Amino acid sequence: MAKINPKKIVISRTDSIGDVVLTLPLAGILKKKFPEAQIVFLGNTYTKPIIQCSEHVDEVWEWAILNELSYDKQVSWLKEQEVDTFIHVFPRKEIARLAKRAGIQHRIGTSHRVYNLLSCNHRPNFTRKNSDLHESQLNVKLLVPLGITNDYSLADLTDFLGFNKIPELGSDLANRLSSTKKNVILHPKSQGSAVEWGVDNFMKLAVQLDSNNHEVFITGTEKEAEFFRSKIPNQPNIHDLSGKMNLDELIAFISKSDSLVAASTGPLHIAGICNIQAVGLFEERRPIHSGRWQPLGIQVDILKSEKKSEETQPLKIDVRLVEKAITNRLKKN
Repeated sequence: MAKINPKKIVISRTDSIGDVVLTLPLAGILKKKFPEAQIVFLGNTYTKPIIQCSEHVDEVWEWAILNELSYDKQVSWLKEQEVDTFIHVFPRKEIARLAKRAGIQHRIGTSHRVYNLLSCNHRPNFTRKNSDLHESQLNVKLLVPLGITNDYSLADLTDFLGFNKIPELGSDLANRLSSTKKNVILHPKSQGSAVEWGVDNFMKLAVQLDSNNHEVFITGTEKEAEFFRSKIPNQPNIHDLSGKMNLDELIAFISKSDSLVAASTGPLHIAGICNIQAVGLFEERRPIHSGRWQPLGIQVDILKSEKKSEETQPLKIDVRLVEKAITNRLKKN
């Protein structure tokens, strides 16, 4: 295989926050290997604030904006961008077809998608479904055609995030944080991305955390709040922030807090890469187990369901174990 020396690389991952976070290390790895190359990230509009926090990403493209154009205009626009390498991390048939039609020289996609046989000229052969590797490690397999064959640990990949361009936190939200107590975020829902712990368990945890030592913040979207707002305990140290922050503000607020508890969902991954304690609640069942989806970061604590949960039933994790994980970690800090 001829050596590839890319000048402009597109990383395409047009799915959710957690998936995008676990793809960001690719930008850092590529920058190290090809320091003069321009790194573009093609993502969804709502994940743009996450992508923009990485110092390794030079430009962000929103798929929704590109997709508004006619197909012919998409092709001509992409040709004008002078991209020479396109990496399909999240496979989408229409994007794979577009990259080929635009004449991009190097098009990388997994061999396990039939349409990639026609759309991609570099097809690394690996499978995600039965692999024991973490999602971020599996993403790196797509870099093999570029001469990157390293086996990176999760600690290595954390170092490649470059998650340093975090937005400033506005004074209204900053003033809610305590300077004398530990600030703990509880994120009860997951928008269907994970087996959840259950709202009642989160509210029990909020009450059990010592009010003399902890300020507790409940987060989620306005739609998610319909499931738990009426259950939030009426206690001075427990605060409802659901529906009150956009993603930029949520990133900034998480970065200034001490701990976050959630199932396998976007805010958990944000906490991990902001280097605060990320307490992840997981069902150990393929393909949603922690070995595949735990957050990257240096203060990650994983708690696993005692036994398999039915899809409609909450994770079986004792509230006292979660409280202990928080207090033990925060004592160390």
